[in-house]
Order: sequence, then structure tokens, then C-alpha cells
Amino acid sequence: MKNYFSSDFKLGVLGGGQLGKMLLTETHKFDIYTAILDGAADAPCAQICNEFHQGNLLDFDTVYNFGKKVDLLTIEIEHVNIDALLKLEQEGLEVYPQPSVLQSIQHKGKQKDFFVKNNIPTSPHKRFSSLNELKKEGLKFPFVWKSAQFGYDGTGVKIVKNQDDLNVLADTDCIVEDLIPFKNELAVIVARNKSGEIRTYPVVEMEFHPEANQVEYVVCPARISNEVAEKATNVALKVAASFKHIGLLAVELFQTEDDKILVNEVAPRTHNSGHYSIEASYTNQFEQHVRSILNLPLGSTASKVAGIMVNLVGAEGFSGDVIYENMEKILNMDGVTPHIYGKKQTRPFRKMGHVTIVNNNLDEARKIAENVKNTIRVVSY
Repeated sequence: MKNYFSSDFKLGVLGGGQLGKMLLTETHKFDIYTAILDGAADAPCAQICNEFHQGNLLDFDTVYNFGKKVDLLTIEIEHVNIDALLKLEQEGLEVYPQPSVLQSIQHKGKQKDFFVKNNIPTSPHKRFSSLNELKKEGLKFPFVWKSAQFGYDGTGVKIVKNQDDLNVLADTDCIVEDLIPFKNELAVIVARNKSGEIRTYPVVEMEFHPEANQVEYVVCPARISNEVAEKATNVALKVAASFKHIGLLAVELFQTEDDKILVNEVAPRTHNSGHYSIEASYTNQFEQHVRSILNLPLGSTASKVAGIMVNLVGAEGFSGDVIYENMEKILNMDGVTPHIYGKKQTRPFRKMGHVTIVNNNLDEARKIAENVKNTIRVVSY
């Protein structure tokens, strides 16, 4: 095994947002030297990594030159220059997740085609290169529209119910999916290292904000039968086996009315659906990511207690310097841990942090989570 700890080994990370910030907690724990590349000078990671580089993640030369300075390269966001990663990999740099995996996942059309090709259950879809091409198709309402690239946290996803909804869509490469009636949105995080060792986290359940299309709560374990949980885990394992990825893969799933499991989409990185693990799991997802990309033994994914995560997003009607109202009140609640991401400016629905609630009783945790949600407010002056 290479000596990664308290050594001259340099881990490079593309992206310096909140996922990177939480990853750095683990690299600090292991004393692994970490270099970050991000476009924003005030990125959450900027002040706390060993080495910070500002630059465009989609620019070939910027990513390539950064990659030449490190011993292994990983990501915390998938919107990066793939050609630069492919060249670095050809030249012998270890890049995880592998550029070929990112290439299949980064574009939602290619991602859906990959599912179909590998017999992974997913909703029917069609690909379009422009809004004009989509309008000519004469599709039946309602349907789900997704921008093929650069969508995140509800951005780039719309349920199109009528012609008016159709007219305000962005003119871009996109996919259209059947609107699936489902009971639950679930997720499974799969960790895989270079030796082929695989671990799955418990199935979690995601509750969404009806307007922002953002996750409001992540509940672990999901309130589903053992049979459905096993089915969801097996589908996630099939996805991981098909990609042969190294690192973490978050697999988002639908549980249909008749208990079928369909893959919605995947993310090849640490993920919002795994934040609960920082307080609730034996090995949190960020430590597991470090273990998997460095080909270290994977840690236990079991939960010590029930965990619920509440996303902290900017309140509607507020933009500017951020204030977290009623922080003292939530800190007075048992089992409550806030995580503030370090973004100085808030705006409506911007993801600013999260709060984890742990409890031996899941129903009790869910009640406290509701109380947290109704108490803390992310506002501005």
C-alpha cells in the first residue's frame, strides 16, 4: 500500500463546494495533503485545504495542468472537462471515478441510454437536441423534461403539464421522460474500490419540496418493507456492476405503485442522500469515498442510530449576506447537529447547509426534524 498519510502524496479534487468541504474533514482526519480546484475564490474549501487553485472546471488546459500537479484526482462535482481527464488517465494519472464513467453519467441522455443498454429498469425516455425539435414531436402531457447537462438541485428539471409550461423551457439538448406515478423516492449509495470490494449503505427515503424540486428530508432507514429494500439494493448493485466505477455512486430510485424499482438517475460522487451518515453511520460517506479511491479497505456502512437530514436552503424573498435565525433553538434539541457550508450569500432555495437529527426511534427523529425545519430560517439582512 502507498503511504498516503503524513506523506508527500497529493490528492487533487475538482470542485471546492460543500461536498469538498465535508470531504476535507476526512482528509484532515487522515492527514492527507489535498489540493482543490474551483472557479470561485471564496469557495467553501478555499481556506481549509492544503493548496487552493482558482480556475474553470470546464476548461481543458486548467483541468489538465491541475491534474499534472497531483498524484490522484477525484471530483466533488461531475461538470468537469472530461477530455482533460481522459488525457491525464492516458498519461498514467489515476482518476476516480474513471473519466469513462463520468462521460456516461454527465450527459443525462447518455446516462439513460446506458441504463437501457444494460437492462437497468428505468422510465421510458426520448432525446432531443433543441426545444424546437421537442415541440415538433407532439408529446402527450404531462411529462418530465430534463436538461441533458448542468442540471442540479431541481435546476434543469420540470414537470410539463401544458403548452404554457412547454413554451418557457430552455432551448437546449434535453430528454423527456414518462411521468411515473410512484409511492416513494429512494436512494442507495454504493462504494467500490479498485480491488472490487463493494459496500452499500441502507436504502434511504427522500421527501421533496413540492415547488423547488429539492430534497427537504432524507430518512434513514427508508420506511419500506424489507422486500422492497432488498429489491432497491439489488438494482443499485446492478448499476454499480454495469459502470464498474471506483468511488461512490449514488443511485436515485422510484418505488412505483406496484412496488417495482426504477432508476431515476445516478451521481458518481458523495451525495445529498448520504449526509445523514456523518452522524448516523459507522463510516460516513466522505470517509468511504477516501477509502474507495485510495483502494483502502471499505468501512462498515451500518447505521448506529436512525438518521434524518434536513436541507437548509435560502428562504424565499431573501438575497444577500446570510443570517441563520434561531440557531440556538435548534441546538437546544437533542440529537441535532447543524452543518453550515460557508456560503456567505443566500438566495431563495440556494443550498446553504443541512441539519442531521439522530435518535434511536425513527418516528421521534422525524418529529424533531419537522420542528427543526419550522424553526431555523436562512435569511439575509
